[in-house]
Amino acid sequence: MNLLKRLYLKFSKKGHQKYVISEIRKVENFNINPIITKDEVHFKHSGLIGDLIYSVPAMVALAKGKKIFLHLNTKQKANYNKSMRHYNSVTMLNEKAVHFMAPLLLAQPNIVCCDVYESQAIDYDLDILRKLPFILNTHNIARLNLLTFGVTFNLATPWLFAPPNTTFANEIVIARSFRYRTPGIDYTFLKKYNNLTFVGLADEYEDIKIAIPNIKFKPTTNALALASIIMGCKLFIGNQSFPFALAEALKVPRVLEIYYKRPDVIVMGDNAYDFYLQQQFEKIIKEILD
Repeated sequence: MNLLKRLYLKFSKKGHQKYVISEIRKVENFNINPIITKDEVHFKHSGLIGDLIYSVPAMVALAKGKKIFLHLNTKQKANYNKSMRHYNSVTMLNEKAVHFMAPLLLAQPNIVCCDVYESQAIDYDLDILRKLPFILNTHNIARLNLLTFGVTFNLATPWLFAPPNTTFANEIVIARSFRYRTPGIDYTFLKKYNNLTFVGLADEYEDIKIAIPNIKFKPTTNALALASIIMGCKLFIGNQSFPFALAEALKVPRVLEIYYKRPDVIVMGDNAYDFYLQQQFEKIIKEILD
């Protein structure tokens, strides 16, 4: 099918249904119920580290108590919107990201392996999600993983576990990536609180200090250390970034800045708030903290 025909099918009202059917048929034969004879299940994942966190419920549901072997593909080319700032500009994952994630993933009850994908035999390819004609930017990413393989998981309950770092018990922990910032949102009003800690990258910290000069910075060397800080904090505030994925998976008290163009992170469960507008943001924080 040439490019012009594909574009016509995709975007014309008359052709859209044909486009969807054609896209589904490309992957309709993928195996969602492989025969697994061993006490272990092997998964491949090529996406961003935040997407990896949102795939954990599907892995747990598919493994059914068996040992999980997770193989991370570091050769998947990145396809980011050029208007958005991202640090992993060549591939979706690299070996540094695998080493960063491994301590957290290996701390989970059923995950016994987290390594680089090098053509190991796999049972489930979690990348299938990206090949289906879902409208990815308006759906709950975690739910789409479940939908892809026809399994269920209560997303209102925790799906990650980390020991709480109790030194942050009174801290408001904040993360705000340069991507997925909603225009008009200003964090300046938070400077009236003294117990503020930023987690994330150094340049993100320098940026948020402009609005909140009194905020402290806590760099972390791996995802388990970061998850422990979030698990132990009083409140987490963030946008649609990796630290918020951890907060959502851990189900700590959390407040999400929704990106208006891509609301694909949906908070579920207790102690969860989200906002689009500044007045909503300030109201939520006042009700929680004042």
